[in-house]
Amino acid sequence: MSTGRLTIDLDAIAANWRALDAMSAPEVQTAAVVKADGYGLGAGKVARALAAAGARRFFVAVAEEGWALREALGPGPEIGVFSGHMPGDTDMIHDLGLVPMLNSIEQMTRHFEALPGHPFGVQLDTGMNRLGMEPAEWVAVRDLVLSLGPRLLMSHLACADEPDHEMNRRQLDAFIEVTEGCDVPRSLAATGGIQLGPEYHFDLTRPGVGLYGGLPFEEARAVVELELPVIQVREIAAGESIGYGNTFVAERPTRVATVSGGYADGLSRHLSNHGVLFHEDTPCPILGRVSMDLIGVEVSHLNADPKFLTMLGRHQGVDDIAEAAGTIGYEVLTQLGPRYARRYARGRE
Repeated sequence: MSTGRLTIDLDAIAANWRALDAMSAPEVQTAAVVKADGYGLGAGKVARALAAAGARRFFVAVAEEGWALREALGPGPEIGVFSGHMPGDTDMIHDLGLVPMLNSIEQMTRHFEALPGHPFGVQLDTGMNRLGMEPAEWVAVRDLVLSLGPRLLMSHLACADEPDHEMNRRQLDAFIEVTEGCDVPRSLAATGGIQLGPEYHFDLTRPGVGLYGGLPFEEARAVVELELPVIQVREIAAGESIGYGNTFVAERPTRVATVSGGYADGLSRHLSNHGVLFHEDTPCPILGRVSMDLIGVEVSHLNADPKFLTMLGRHQGVDDIAEAAGTIGYEVLTQLGPRYARRYARGRE
């Protein structure tokens, strides 16, 4: 096999959902965010594992993502759409039974005219200035919208991964102010917000990255393992270089393994010359630039030439890779490429 092997532990995803669910009171519903194809891990298989664990409500970013999810889950579970009701979405929302989170008066008009009586929610902006109705807009239409029975009033925290950030309290206060007395289920917390405590939980939480083993859920079980096959091993002499641009020049005789993987597979060029892979418990430094399909890795210190090296595993998770690449675990997960041979593991609990 010449492609990397990506193993996805569905039981770990289910365990992470149960752990996040246990952080809120029994009367608080815990949903699951499976946008971006289940954070790059396969929305259908991920959602089925979460449904088996007890999740009954799911969220995607756009209506198009609802197709695979509805096919995987069947007609029962509710699927919310963060982007709301966009032009061209009407048939999908109707046929798939999606619940758009309406973000503006324009979206409300579109939804109420095209699909009268169809379920909907409302997203409110509490300071992130990304999606949602501004407070003044909401005040203008609040009574009318509430009379139509929204399924949910929600907002999103900008700084929940920083527990002491003053923005968290400011958004909480703003959310309470615009929703108090509405008698509609409310939702503010995603993974980080869940860990801020009960006052952020309201009626429904929406964990996302924590389900997949990412920060800020530090207690999460690891979900992914990525092994890259070694295509060739060579000995280079002192003074010889490796890869594009001669960015690594050996100071001594060095044994180099060329592994199958690169930025086309979601492995950032920013790992060049300072990322590591592992052989069992031993770190093996990346030498030279990460290229589209190949990476050079030092194996001089190993007792034998390896057949595979591990990029993601027990010694190095998605957030470790993210730190080395100057990004975040979300990006590492969602960029894992389609060339990997994917295997879904069960029965590890």
